[in-house]
Amino acid sequence: MPKPYSIDLRKRVAAYVEAGHSRRAAAAHFSVSASLVINPMSALGERGGLARKPQGGRRHAKLAPHRVFILRGVAEKDDITMPELAAELWRQTQR
Repeated sequence: MPKPYSIDLRKRVAAYVEAGHSRRAAAAHFSVSASLVINPMSALGERGGLARKPQGGRRHAKLAPHRVFILRGVAEKDDITMPELAAELWRQTQR
């Protein structure tokens, strides 16, 4: 994923557009893509700021609901293998 542009550049582009220039003219002036101007300006109107959207996808662990079960399994049998633990978890969740 490409690195997002700085907030400083976004502010300068927004000021240029708010001074009366078109979004495409701002893109040409700053030598950036039109989407770099259009998207932050849309965000300014919708969200009231130029901040970037958070990057990344899932923020939660898939096994979080099974944390207690997994920890209990390891505590009961400290040399349990991952395949054994996965099989036990699968059996438990299929009931």
